[in-house]
Amino acid sequence: SKHGSVTFISAVSAQLAAPGIAGIGAINGMLLTVAPILAVELKPLRVNVVAPGVIDTPWWDFLPDDQRQAVFAEYAGKTPVGRIGRAEDVADAIAFLVSNGFMTGQVLTCDGGLRYAA
Repeated sequence: SKHGSVTFISAVSAQLAAPGIAGIGAINGMLLTVAPILAVELKPLRVNVVAPGVIDTPWWDFLPDDQRQAVFAEYAGKTPVGRIGRAEDVADAIAFLVSNGFMTGQVLTCDGGLRYAA
């Protein structure tokens, strides 16, 4: 439907500076930039972005369990809400953007405040 919704998944790496994330930060930053442009070009289709922070998902399975848990603990300590994210947190953010017919061209950061404290 032309009146539908597209939600891109970016990452908080586009909004903070940390060593070693220049490439992925640039790619994710492109999504933050293109969403409002596409929202205008593709109207009335709504286009938004969810930018998660550190989320406990299988994406992190490349790390051995003890190292992954250490990374999660480090980020939980930096995050104002005191924990890392869960897949459900991101799903809720996506559901909000999809269900709100007046949201378009927006970036919804779902990082527990990490970008302010990292």
